[in-house]
Amino acid sequence: MKALERNKQTIYYSNYTGKSVILDDNGLETGEYELTYTEPTAVKVNVSASRGEAYIDLFGTDLNYSNTIVTDKDLGIDEHSILWIGKEPYVNSVITAHNYIVVSVAKSFNSVVYAIRKVDVEN
Repeated sequence: MKALERNKQTIYYSNYTGKSVILDDNGLETGEYELTYTEPTAVKVNVSASRGEAYIDLFGTDLNYSNTIVTDKDLGIDEHSILWIGKEPYVNSVITAHNYIVVSVAKSFNSVVYAIRKVDVEN
């Protein structure tokens, strides 16, 4: 029921592939690493409505939104994947910042449910 075609929307995901060393102008290692991901892949899935809460703490307002994605097949998404929901992953052939991360994956015989969280990532 949750995988009806009319309930699906197109999202994009990238899976974590590892870390790469950042080099300086002379080709020497800087001691810093950059996370690397696969190219964004489009998929049609059911994304639940946003739900969450906002609260104020010592360092400002914290928004914690929680959604779920329901599919009828395993997409290969795991807890290290990043998502673009409601936005395009490319602008003029340049990858944009993602806006969701995967928190947890729950698999059953007939479906897979991904718990996701909205994040604010700047390039």
